Amino acid sequence: MLQPGQPAPALSGPTQDGSFDLAAHRGSPVVVYFYPKDMTPGCTTEACDFRDRHERLLAQGAVVVGVSRDSVARHRRFAEKEALPFPLVADEDGAITEAWGVWREKKNYGKSYMGIVRSTFLVAADGTITRVWDPVKVKGHVDEVLAALA
Repeated sequence: MLQPGQPAPALSGPTQDGSFDLAAHRGSPVVVYFYPKDMTPGCTTEACDFRDRHERLLAQGAVVVGVSRDSVARHRRFAEKEALPFPLVADEDGAITEAWGVWREKKNYGKSYMGIVRSTFLVAADGTITRVWDPVKVKGHVDEVLAALA
């Protein structure tokens, strides 16, 4: 698992509006949040919390990007439905979630399966990871991210 002080792995890929490359945002803090699935209850709540506080995040100089293994088309529907003002990277082949260490074994009702562990990374302007939330509890999470940026 990635730890504070480590360099952030590469993160680039297609989004609902084009593409995103973490390296292009050097010089600004970046909030990278990984979530399991578009249009599911917890993921929608988390995305809408980032949306509702997006202006405050921008005021602190931060860029926000979400990442899941959903397709670009599904990201587009999700972003349009929820009016999300930030990019959602489609990691369909799983290379990004693997590199960031968030694709792991999960358990639900006694069954084991592989999936994205809801996680957030705060990447400093110099490209190092300064904070890690893993796993994320959705309620109050974006406020914790804002506090870390302050």
